[in-house]
Amino acid sequence: MGGWAIAVHGGAGVDPNLPPQRQEQAKQLLTRCLNLGISSLRSNASALDVVELVVRELETDPLFNSGRGSALTDKGTVEMEASIMDGSNRRCGAVSGLTTVKNPVSLARLVMDKSPHSYLAFNGAEEFARQQGVDVVENEYFVTPENVGMLKLAKEANTILFDYRIPTVGYDSCGAGAESPLQMNGLPISVYAPETVGCVVVDKEGRCAAATSTGGLMNKMSGRIGDSPLIGAGTYACGVCGVSCTGEGEAIIRGTLAREVAAVMEYKGLQLQEAVDFVINHRLDEGKAGLIAVSNTGEVAYGFNCNAMFRGCATEDGFMVVGIWE
Repeated sequence: MGGWAIAVHGGAGVDPNLPPQRQEQAKQLLTRCLNLGISSLRSNASALDVVELVVRELETDPLFNSGRGSALTDKGTVEMEASIMDGSNRRCGAVSGLTTVKNPVSLARLVMDKSPHSYLAFNGAEEFARQQGVDVVENEYFVTPENVGMLKLAKEANTILFDYRIPTVGYDSCGAGAESPLQMNGLPISVYAPETVGCVVVDKEGRCAAATSTGGLMNKMSGRIGDSPLIGAGTYACGVCGVSCTGEGEAIIRGTLAREVAAVMEYKGLQLQEAVDFVINHRLDEGKAGLIAVSNTGEVAYGFNCNAMFRGCATEDGFMVVGIWE
């Protein structure tokens, strides 16, 4: 075994005009979450416990698009989704359509641990949450004034906004009203920069785990499900590696992106970074996305084919880096 390793992300694709203050806030949050995970790993916590802990922290902070601060549907409500997977036995749990659960990733963990199923959604997931006694709040808790403003812009532009946190000042220069060459499922979209969150960990026993959580797309259709809760697409962990993806959900789903990383390691014999690069370059078609990954030997890697990705990673030998741009 090569020791523990951890990586976190806050989304792939970033507004090139993102204010420096916002960039610094993002780096501080990623650093805080990395240090939280590192402390737990040094205390011999399991990979599974650490990914849940870190993603809960990301869900609680409204900076990124998960939990509090989630993107709003076309009805002005929040519908959250998350998944978690234990690579040591390939057990998993996932949830979608959550409107009151404070920490979706922990409900996904309970689906894995306390139910006979792997995936619960909408009313069934909410009912299960109450049976399990998890923290629930009114939907308004998740809605921030910034997101209300961005939903208004999205509706005025009659489009889905990917980077719903682009400042309203000078927004027209960011492409909201302009024709965009980017497409999703053949339809034109606006500026590309979703902010899903995720964490991957390998502990000192060589056990890999992964977790991903998101509020989805701003102005999305109610009932839309993205890649984040889909095992093999947005999240995957096995005996070889753990992977969490972010970006254009529909492209990630089509490419079964997270599972592909493990597959090319298993079947082509690629090392972790080679596998990540191969998948990003050859499995996304024209989609834009990024991912973070760890291997059972303590490697950590990331990749993206857009302009940037909020990310941070650390290993037991003292390596640690937090970044945004290429």
